[in-house]
Formats: sequence, structure tokens, C-alpha cells
Amino acid sequence: MPSTTSNAEFLLGGGEMGERMRAMDWSKTPLGPARHWPQSLRTAVSILLDSGYPMYIAWGGDFTQIYNDAYRPILGATKHPAALGQSTPECFAEIWDFIGPMFERVMTLGEATTLIDQLLELDRNGYVEECYFTFSYSAIRDETGKPGGVLVTVIETTARVISERRMQTLRELAEQAVQIKSAEEICEVTAKILEKNSLDLPFALLYLLDEAGARAKLAATTRIESGALAAPAVITLASKQTSWPLGEVMKSGSTIIADLEEKFDPLPGGAWVAPAKQAIALPLTKAGQAALAGFLVAGISPRLAFNDDYRGFIGLMAGHIATAIANARAYEEERKRAESLAELDRAKTAFFSNVSHEFRTPLTLMLGPTEELLNSSELLPAHHEQVEVLHRNGLRLLKLVNTLLD
Repeated sequence: MPSTTSNAEFLLGGGEMGERMRAMDWSKTPLGPARHWPQSLRTAVSILLDSGYPMYIAWGGDFTQIYNDAYRPILGATKHPAALGQSTPECFAEIWDFIGPMFERVMTLGEATTLIDQLLELDRNGYVEECYFTFSYSAIRDETGKPGGVLVTVIETTARVISERRMQTLRELAEQAVQIKSAEEICEVTAKILEKNSLDLPFALLYLLDEAGARAKLAATTRIESGALAAPAVITLASKQTSWPLGEVMKSGSTIIADLEEKFDPLPGGAWVAPAKQAIALPLTKAGQAALAGFLVAGISPRLAFNDDYRGFIGLMAGHIATAIANARAYEEERKRAESLAELDRAKTAFFSNVSHEFRTPLTLMLGPTEELLNSSELLPAHHEQVEVLHRNGLRLLKLVNTLLD
């Protein structure tokens, strides 16, 4: 679109938004033709367009919007470019109940507001999205000295806030892995940890595989009652008529289940009013091991896109759980092995105690009479040498038995 001479006289900022502003017919907005704008607004717009920091102006009683290139990503895929020249209550209808009073205070009282990491549920990409911002609302004063509009300086902190809470979940999972020595208890404690992160994990189910590898038994749940249609106590992997396709997960790895609304009654949305619409099922396998311990079924937030970061978080979580279960089972096997060895040692001790008695007693009973014969005067000289050989070899055999038992 060609730019108009009247707009180009003062709208000198660069970037795409500068071009859009110069090309726009402002006479169709509450601001009126650009040549009639007050100098205070012109100056504010000049500063805004040249700034590399996300900035936004809502001018007049209608809060007509003007923003720069750095602010554009905040509007997502659906609000831009219609937001330019649009009123704030119309553009941000989904959050106006929250931000509207702050805008009004700026316009009526000149009262500035600053919020840090504030949650705002924006509809900017075709769905209501969990977003966080650090922003400040302050007055732009007109030629009369009264607030003529609202200047918004803002930075989106969504990625950092979500990353920090996910790291907290992963830290807690890693810590419990070294404290618990039972696979079943691992699942129960894991469920309590996952329940605290209701923003990322609307619900979770943990299944342990039986020794035959044919059935998965429910070990723990969050926000779904055990035995409900979405949380069966046992799933037979070979069956296709199951709540969750764990047989498929066992063969092909992580699987997205996208038809939750068709399969179940509304499932928990965690911290959100909206129910979960998707879930992901993953095998619980420790890195470097082929043995499968079980499965994790995790609900996907209705307020977040399931992107690579989200998938990576769920994958790391499953890895921590699998490692904890593997370590617990290794500990249990080692404990059973130690008990078995202790029992074997007790049996060995009892055996040698009995053998010692059985070996020595006959020899003792033989040597006693032999010694009596050697010391007897009634023993004929012809027999003395033979009894002496018997006695000597009896002592030799006793020495060998004592050495063997030692």
C-alpha cells in the first residue's frame, strides 16, 4: 500500500510497523487523520517505532492501539495485523476484565502499574494460551498535562517461567530416585510430585509391567480415580479394546492420544477450567537397558501447544521415573541376593557343625579303646604292633579331618 504524504511527515520510524502506519488510513479510526494528531502522540509514536524493546500505545478513551515490530510476536498469529488501530477492549477481550481497570486508572488518575511474570490467558494462536509477561502501564500526557493514552512496555517471560517450573519437577523426581527402594513406592511418590505441576500435567497414570510382560497394572494416578474408565486397574497389552494403547506404545514408543473427548467423559484439565483434549503415553525404559518397567500416560495442557520443549520435558520426566524404578528393583534384587547368601551361610555353618560332630565322634570312639589296648598288659606282643598301626593311622585321620573342617 502506498504511504500518504500527511502520514509520512512525522511517521518516520523504520521496520514493518513503520511502513504499515504510514500506509494506514487513520481517518477510519478514533484517532482521526494522522496530520491532526497531537504532538505528544506524534513524539510517543516516533519513540515507539525506533525502539527495539516491545512497546505499545493505547491512545484516547477508546484505547486505540499502536505498536512496534518488537511487540508483534506478543500478538501471535491471529491478532496481528488487525490489532493496529483497533481498540484494546476489542483486541484483548479475553483479558480485558483483568487489564481494563489498570488502563482506566492510568487514564483517570495517572497511576502507573508494574507486574512481574503475570499470567495472562491470551487467545492469539487460535486457542486460549498460558502466557506470562513482565510489563508496565504508564501515562502519556497530552498538551493539557492530563493522560492522553497508555504506554505499555513489556517483555514476554512465558518460556522462562514454564522452563523453571518444569526444572523443579525434574529436580524433585531426580531426588526421590535415590531415596526410595520399591518400584510401587516410586510410583506413589512420583504421582504426588506430578500432581504439584498441574499446569503442565492435567493428569497422569503410572502402570507397572508384570513379570510375563503381558499385562500392565495401575500403580498410581493423579486427578483420576483408580478404576475409572480412563484409569483401568489392569491393561492387557495384546488387547486392542483398551483405554490406552499401551501395546502400541510397547512396540513403537511414545504415542499421542488426541481423541480424549470421544473416548472418555471430560478429563481433568489440571489447573485449567478447560478439560484436557490430548495425552501422551510413553514406555518407562532406563537408558541403556532393554527391559521395560512400565508406562506413563500424561495429560497435555489445554493451554499450551505440544511443541518440542513440552515433548522433551515429558521425555525427561519418563526417563527419571524409569531410572528410579530400575534402581529400586536393582536394590530389591541385591537385598534378596544378600538374604539368600546369608541363608546359605547359615546353612553352611549348620552343615559344618553337624559334619564336625559326625566326623570326629567315630574317630574318638575308635581311638579311645585303641589307646586302652596299647596300655594294657594283657595285649599279646604279636598284636601290639598291629594295634599301634591302627592307633597311629587313627590319629592321622583325625588330623586330616580337623584340617579339612578348618
